Amino acid sequence: MQTKTIYILLLAMISITITKAHTEPLETVDYVDIDRYLGKWYQIAFFPTRFQKADCGVIVTAEYGIDDRGRITVENTCWADDEMTEPLDSVTGTASVVSDSNAKLKVRFFWWLPFRADFWIIKLDQEDYQYAVVSEPRRRYLWIIARESRMDESLFDSILDDLENRGFDLENLAITAPVN
Repeated sequence: MQTKTIYILLLAMISITITKAHTEPLETVDYVDIDRYLGKWYQIAFFPTRFQKADCGVIVTAEYGIDDRGRITVENTCWADDEMTEPLDSVTGTASVVSDSNAKLKVRFFWWLPFRADFWIIKLDQEDYQYAVVSEPRRRYLWIIARESRMDESLFDSILDDLENRGFDLENLAITAPVN
């Protein structure tokens, strides 16, 4: 009888630990310099969604800028070829900063929709702005992006380790770009 009780307690503790990892608030980076964040980013890996499938293209980019009204713009493009001469699909949206740290944004890709999606920068190369990780509070969406179309394998592995420690289930992670 004691052994059965110990197993039940052990299973309960494991269950609580797993649940806690997925319910702890998602932390963002301390600060994002929006001017340094602007420009072209290459998608390295992501969680496929209903609005972005795993077979989006050979290369996927996100280009951030500022429009003539001072709004942050983002253009996501799926490219059919390595030279990025033939876009398969593209969508442009606007983003607004919703935190003092600039790490939490709301993004809208279709002006006629009444809602904006959370876009939280949860990891960032603070020194050189060479890579970033973006998600949202419930961890349903995830993008690992970089300034180059490839990422060093040891850096990629350390990002994955960090994400697992933050409660992300990486089972469905799709790798878009070469990791070497």
